[in-house]
Amino acid sequence: MIPYLSFLLLSLVLLDREMVLSQECTKINVNTCKDCITSGAFCAWCKQKNFTNKGEQDSARCDTKEELEKRGCTNTNIINPSSILTPIVDTPLRSGKQPIQLAPQQINLELRPGKPTTFPVRFKRAEGYPVDLYYLMDLSYSMNDDLKKVKDLGTDILKALKEITPYARIGFGSFVDKTVLPYTDTHPDKLKKPCPDAEQYCQAAFGYQHVLSLTDDGSRFKQEVLAQFISGNLDSPEGGLDAMMQAAVCGDKIGWGNNTRLLVYTSDDGFHFAGDGKLGSILTPNNGKCHLEGNRYTKSNELDYPSVGELARKLDENNIQPIFAVTTNMQSVYKELSDMIPKSTVGELSTDSSNIVTLIKDAYSNLSSTVIIEHNRLPDGVSILYKSNCADETRKNEPRGSCSNVKINNEISFDVTVTAERCMKPQSFEIRPLGFTEKLTVKITTPCQCECDDQRDAADCTSKGHIECGICSCDSGHVGQNCECRVGDKTEKELNQGCRRDHGTSICSNLGDCVCGVCQCHASETPGKQIYGTFCECDNMNCELNNGKLCGGHGKCDCGKCLCEENYQGSACQCLKSDEVCKNANGTVCSGRGHCECNVCKCKPGYQPPFCGECPACPSPCPKYAACIECLGFQRGPYSKKCSKACSHITHTNVDKVVNRKVCKEKDSENCWMIFIMEELDGENQYKAIISNERECPEPNIAAIVENTVRGVVVFGMTLLLIWKLVTFLNDFKEYRKFQKEKQKADNPLFKEATTTIMNPNFSGD
Repeated sequence: MIPYLSFLLLSLVLLDREMVLSQECTKINVNTCKDCITSGAFCAWCKQKNFTNKGEQDSARCDTKEELEKRGCTNTNIINPSSILTPIVDTPLRSGKQPIQLAPQQINLELRPGKPTTFPVRFKRAEGYPVDLYYLMDLSYSMNDDLKKVKDLGTDILKALKEITPYARIGFGSFVDKTVLPYTDTHPDKLKKPCPDAEQYCQAAFGYQHVLSLTDDGSRFKQEVLAQFISGNLDSPEGGLDAMMQAAVCGDKIGWGNNTRLLVYTSDDGFHFAGDGKLGSILTPNNGKCHLEGNRYTKSNELDYPSVGELARKLDENNIQPIFAVTTNMQSVYKELSDMIPKSTVGELSTDSSNIVTLIKDAYSNLSSTVIIEHNRLPDGVSILYKSNCADETRKNEPRGSCSNVKINNEISFDVTVTAERCMKPQSFEIRPLGFTEKLTVKITTPCQCECDDQRDAADCTSKGHIECGICSCDSGHVGQNCECRVGDKTEKELNQGCRRDHGTSICSNLGDCVCGVCQCHASETPGKQIYGTFCECDNMNCELNNGKLCGGHGKCDCGKCLCEENYQGSACQCLKSDEVCKNANGTVCSGRGHCECNVCKCKPGYQPPFCGECPACPSPCPKYAACIECLGFQRGPYSKKCSKACSHITHTNVDKVVNRKVCKEKDSENCWMIFIMEELDGENQYKAIISNERECPEPNIAAIVENTVRGVVVFGMTLLLIWKLVTFLNDFKEYRKFQKEKQKADNPLFKEATTTIMNPNFSGD
């Protein structure tokens, strides 16, 4: 039973404070009470009859409580669930053999989705809180002196714990490493006699062995330690994480009680972790289960070492606080390990472990004076934050609560803020102080149903339905906001089809209700906004703005288009209907080379605003109209007989001298340079020409004329000579060929060449 005063106290201190959130109700696709209260932490639902106006959608019933009250909804008709805390177990804090350090122990929370709820958790360090200490020792050969000292100090360790608390127990275990290469020398002779000193007895290497379960009998602890012998293994003893894992998960065999659990780990060397087992062909991952048979770890040579994360999780699950008592050379290594294991500490062990008693007392004092509370795995959609109200400071919005230097019998508190983001089935999680077995169980439910007690009236919903939370639930065959539409032979799908624009998917553009196949548009929540149209597709607010005003303040918005006043134009009615702004100095609109649109000249290609006066990229008119300049200014040239007709678009003035940077120089028909200026007038292809009376004609060069004449005669003479020579050569060649043919015809046919015959008189022919 929960004491009534305790229940009342916890209810009074329930803070129910909310995180800094904008108290607004965001309504998206809200049609029912349930949709409303689950859409936002500050949304409330009005179930009052006839609360909405004609054409107003049911979502108007969903708003903040304050807004609903302003609109006339009475407080009794407003559904606005709140978060409720109910203490289930709240045993007062106390010291003694069965101390209570954490309160409350169990609560139920009804959480409104999206609304943070805060409740207090109290903690007080109890005097004489029971302590279980498990001494895990490295028994490799390098720890020989340490084992001797621990044998001498066995009862002193328990006596030191008894000074802290009268309820103390102590146990003992030892480790070396996996008994496979390369961790242990597996030579048969070495296994028979592992000790390097021939006269000394040493036990063979082993992985981990549990020697003594937790006991309050100091003499038994000393007796068991005295029976231990050092291992002859000279290799680095690095199987410590294996041993710690087994000590953590084999709780029944170790004998862990509902107490503060300390695991003192002593070594003078490092440690192996997950993946290192591959060196010994051990590939199976560590499974984090207990494998003690006959107090020996039987899976040492079959399972890999545990990872640091796996070990930290198992230590945390079993509320075990490690104390790493290591030599100076290993301090930095184990401090890094301690940083990854919550509620752990590192102490410097002397070379022979003579300071182990002092080290344990100091380490326990440091661990117990630091109080950390945290939660286990949260349900999906639940978040939690802590505010730590410590004696020396206050820390807000942290992922876990933490206070340091907490003295015995001093009470501290933590404000825990829990938020459920959505509706969910009943869930639970635990909050507990690290290193202690006590816990607070928090059971969560989310009230996502509206409990409406509407009184039924036969006249409601045109007698074709009944009221549920203020809105009509129609009988079969009837639809509509007041069940006024009888479906008849048509299905609701067929009726809704007449409310879909262009056979789309949305009914009445999602801005109205389809009643008997006709859209009834909703009344907008935005002041002044009207929704209309066959499919509720139009409104009077969705138009262009100019200077922050709808339709520039000079027109009306009609279904996305601005209907401008008489003197205004433009898509946002931003322009006056006037050409005055577009006129140049001559009073011509856009210089005759464009049109005025919304008080801005829209020029023809090439011409530039503001008045389309210049065309920097256009070709110069000077070469094009050189013939006109010649006929207008000098009455000669190709247009001399039709000058007035061919050059009517050019007015001209003759002057003695032209002075301007944009002077044109073009040659006339007499090869003289004409000098003039072309000014473009308003309109297209209209120019004014200012022509200089003087032309620049070249003077004749006598020397050049004579030189060119002589050159011409010489070239002509040489050409005639070459032609005569060629004709003579061809004629001679022709005569020579003719001579050759006649010579062949003049030979004597009776002429024969003389022959000589020589005969040998001695040759008979045989």
